[in-house]
Amino acid sequence: MAAVVVFDEFGGPDVLRIVDEPVSEPGPGELRVRIEAFGVNRLDQMMRVGESPAPIRLPHARLGVEGTGTVDAVGAGVDGVSIGDEVIITAVPDADVRGTYAEYTIVPAARVIARPDGIDAVGAAALWVSYSTAYGALVEKAGMRPGDQVLITAASSGVGLAAIQIANQIGAVPLAVTRSSDKTEALLNAGAAVVITSDSENVAEAARRHSDGDGVDIIVDSVMGPGLAELAGAAKVGGTLVTVGWLDPRPASFPMKPITIHRYASFEHTLDPVAVRRIASFLAAGLRSQALRPTVDRVFAFTGVADAHRYLEQGRQVGKIVVTV
Repeated sequence: MAAVVVFDEFGGPDVLRIVDEPVSEPGPGELRVRIEAFGVNRLDQMMRVGESPAPIRLPHARLGVEGTGTVDAVGAGVDGVSIGDEVIITAVPDADVRGTYAEYTIVPAARVIARPDGIDAVGAAALWVSYSTAYGALVEKAGMRPGDQVLITAASSGVGLAAIQIANQIGAVPLAVTRSSDKTEALLNAGAAVVITSDSENVAEAARRHSDGDGVDIIVDSVMGPGLAELAGAAKVGGTLVTVGWLDPRPASFPMKPITIHRYASFEHTLDPVAVRRIASFLAAGLRSQALRPTVDRVFAFTGVADAHRYLEQGRQVGKIVVTV
């Protein structure tokens, strides 16, 4: 038997419960991974409360779209992966069935990569979703280049901090947006060239001021909502806006400024083996050079998974919340 986090109804963190289930065997082309740690993401919260963009199959739904651990069993027809290999799970599109909030999960062999050298389980649990999302938005979609000025909303989130580091790795200039000044020092220490406080500044005006009046080349937005059109005013004419999250669930306003807009979801690339190889190579190079450093705000024990969700909802973290199994 193995412990699994499930929920039978939508609601607050208290709907999460830990149950024991039989350990299944992997089928052809699959692996069983013994999970060591997993990251807690906003998508997990959205699934738990019933606001997921994909249907959730209740009761006994699972959670978790990323995790890291050791290969525990290998199904028929799997090559290149062996029992005992340390891996990162790159995509779990059916998280309500195969979610990583568990001691074990079974995934297709194509959905894992080798854990990079020199990173432990906690760091690896904070790596993939945040950094693959930031990379996909900035590099694959927006075509970020050295010298580009990049405005990053929700900059203290896992994706926001990853975007700051990736911009610096390429030679772009990251401008971080946060709601209050409490996180200013942490964001500057993380590599932000400028920190804009949305509670006390007009973000678009501040961004234009810091970009010689022209506006920024790229905006990466995790918020959306009614303020999206105003935020788009921070971009220069012909600039690019990439939305990567839904922190504000209200309908988004449509920007009228002549810019390119991409609605980005990480599964666009993390379900593509060729793109995954590009992402993995980029992240491994950044880790080796120490340009990329996963930021972990707080680590919870598996039995405290509901507390991890409560902490996520407070919005005070700088970086990733990780749960160890």
